[in-house]
Amino acid sequence: MGKLAVYRYFSLMFLIITIVVMVFTFAGLFGGSVNPTGNTAMAMLVYILPILIILNVLLLIYWCVRRKWKWIALPILPILCCIPYMGTLLQLRTQPDDADSQKGLKIATYNVQVFGRETTGFKAEDILAQMKRQKVDVLCIQEYAEASGDKKNSVSYKEYFPHMAMGENDMVIYSRYPIKDKKNIPFSDLGDGTGWATNNSAMWADIEVKGKTIRVFNAHLETTGFNRTLHQASKIAATGRSIANNRLIQAIYGNYALGMTIRAAQAQIVANEIATSEVPCIVCGDFNDVPYSYTYNTILGNLVDGFKECGSGFMYTFREPKKPFRIDYIFHDERMKGISYYTKDISYSDHFPVFMKIQL
Repeated sequence: MGKLAVYRYFSLMFLIITIVVMVFTFAGLFGGSVNPTGNTAMAMLVYILPILIILNVLLLIYWCVRRKWKWIALPILPILCCIPYMGTLLQLRTQPDDADSQKGLKIATYNVQVFGRETTGFKAEDILAQMKRQKVDVLCIQEYAEASGDKKNSVSYKEYFPHMAMGENDMVIYSRYPIKDKKNIPFSDLGDGTGWATNNSAMWADIEVKGKTIRVFNAHLETTGFNRTLHQASKIAATGRSIANNRLIQAIYGNYALGMTIRAAQAQIVANEIATSEVPCIVCGDFNDVPYSYTYNTILGNLVDGFKECGSGFMYTFREPKKPFRIDYIFHDERMKGISYYTKDISYSDHFPVFMKIQL
């Protein structure tokens, strides 16, 4: 009887764990539709969806090994429901060999991290060379710096990209096609009550491509503040003062929660601008948020995620090995068609550049 009791106890525990993981997985899937303002806990579950999917797979294997067929549906159902989410991270296709020969617009987005603040202009020049090699027609840059020492980067870029539109602070759109109009979209007054000062912003430029006008958005949304919190903690520790683990966790959670709230307001501003456009839109930028998040879903709206349409492999755009997140995106109007979507391992920033060929 003792062994039977232990057996039943462990079976009950695994059943409870399976149900809890299933509930959290569904909550994570729907968390991206919940505004994080006032509901950060549910909105934050989207960040651990990959872990929850792995747990469901392990629990599925466990119930199969145990031959408890009636409980197999509990992990299978959330796994099947997560297939659209998994498509934002992984696509089992290859890039077409003839992408460059197909007619279309080649667009790129790249957070250049102020070109590393170097003064020779080398990084800016080499990034330009990379864009030439990739045959980029429109380039959206975040964390841009106009000056590299005594040089102006726009002068260097002008030969290949004769048209440019400057945004607020560190935003720019370079184009090989004429820019007919532009608008800067500051995020300085969100009306969210946080009183948070930000250098982030968005912009758009109307570009005439062979008789067609398209509106290209370039957006750079608020960061999470995770690295900033750790940096502040290390500075305090360097003075000899100790930091309780719970205080550090609270600070990290607080910065994530605040970052999500600010990005939610910024994403809504961008979405409103997209909605007012009378011409087809392409949206590029560093959103500082993961797929299926509220930020992602708000900006995506009725647009098409280029990676889901024509990307390949496992997609991440943040270069730090410990944080392989996809936070840089290219979306486009449903009237357009994606041809190719990929990143390049260019080591001049903490981001990878994202490239997409679009048939207008």
